[in-house]
Amino acid sequence: MTGSLRTRTWEIVEAARPGDRASKAFDIFILSLIFLNVAAVVVGSIETVEARWGVLLYWFEFASVIVFTVEYFTRMWSCVADPRYPNPITGRLRFATTFMALIDLAAILPFYLPFVGVDLRFVRALRLFRIVRVAKVGRYYSSLQLIRNVLRSKKEELVLTTGLMMLLLLVSASLVYYAENATQPDKFPNIPASMWWAVVTLTSVGYGDIYPVTAIGKLFGAVIAILGIGMFALPTGILGAGFVEEIQKRKGEPKRCPHCGKEIA
Repeated sequence: MTGSLRTRTWEIVEAARPGDRASKAFDIFILSLIFLNVAAVVVGSIETVEARWGVLLYWFEFASVIVFTVEYFTRMWSCVADPRYPNPITGRLRFATTFMALIDLAAILPFYLPFVGVDLRFVRALRLFRIVRVAKVGRYYSSLQLIRNVLRSKKEELVLTTGLMMLLLLVSASLVYYAENATQPDKFPNIPASMWWAVVTLTSVGYGDIYPVTAIGKLFGAVIAILGIGMFALPTGILGAGFVEEIQKRKGEPKRCPHCGKEIA
């Protein structure tokens, strides 16, 4: 009896299967509550709204946290019905350390921290983590599953391009430091401080608060700005190709080159 109840509970709290009305209703309810909580966080940051409706928003959050807490412990109780987590102890520990379970915990934990003597100034900042409730949507939407699959399949390429970007950032900051330090010691006092200029230049933001004035510094700035455009195009192309491959895989179509369209063996 307990086993069948646990199995049915797990089926309901997990993403709905076709034809499972109870699980679908649960998904809709949880998703609606997540979006309403995110909306409450957003409008609650407006002083006039907080002054007038702050009490109502607090009690809405309180009720929502109770629901999310019950949901979290319900998942912990019923997860052993999943073949991936069969052991009552180690299985639950494995489930508790999964990404989505950690997101579930992060969604409710900040609410309870004030009751264990944590400094309230720190808690106010930590409570911003309530916004992670929107990440719980990933449990239900296949589109976010697609993104995760793409990131997983292209992780080596993304790590490589990230490393190249960090290297370019360091080289750029070093070059502009040696070119501008003598002329602008207040703007480029050291290499770490010069990284701010390198970041805004590589990202083509260019706030204009710090800029080179020497001829060699301007030359470096022009080259770095051009390289920045190319470097940010690399991960874009990698992710684009990953999405094409993943969508074709889902459709059962043969893989094709995203550039020429020829079938890849």
